[in-house]
Amino acid sequence: MSTNPVPARAPYVLPEMPLGRPMHIVDERLVRAPVELMFRLACDVENWPGYLPHYRRVRFRERTADGGGLVDMAASRPFGPLAWPVWWQSEMLVNRAPPAVRYRHVRGVTRGMDVEWTFAAESALTRVRIVHAWNGPAWPLIGMFAASEVIGPIFIHGIASRTLDGLALVAEREHGSAGGGSAG
Repeated sequence: MSTNPVPARAPYVLPEMPLGRPMHIVDERLVRAPVELMFRLACDVENWPGYLPHYRRVRFRERTADGGGLVDMAASRPFGPLAWPVWWQSEMLVNRAPPAVRYRHVRGVTRGMDVEWTFAAESALTRVRIVHAWNGPAWPLIGMFAASEVIGPIFIHGIASRTLDGLALVAEREHGSAGGGSAG
């Protein structure tokens, strides 16, 4: 009896990154590794907990033909000896040319947030840029304040910058060129 794997569903269709959202966070870094390597690591989200100590769990609920899918992510935002656990669910879209990874958060406090990772060669380096854009949670009176003053700068930037730095270290080690540079 033969078992055929269930084919992956069609990729998600996400709009272009929205401009002008009230909360807009950019994390950017130059990495001493080729675009292809950094892109591969960014797409390999299921292995992030093995590379990144602040990631607790990443699991695909559903896969799409582009390598993305519906993905559950859980991380911790450290505060000295303490860590605040966070989780979200995203639709993930993988673009091969030009290389980019897009997310749309569909569950969790950050529901409705759009995220884009882009990768650009600059000589022997790769510029990786992560943009988060969001209108904030639908909390009366304090939603936008919470997004722009707490959730964005403390949690989103805190986790994204650690993710970018950690994946850059892995890429530079794999490529054999330790000691990348920051850009900002």
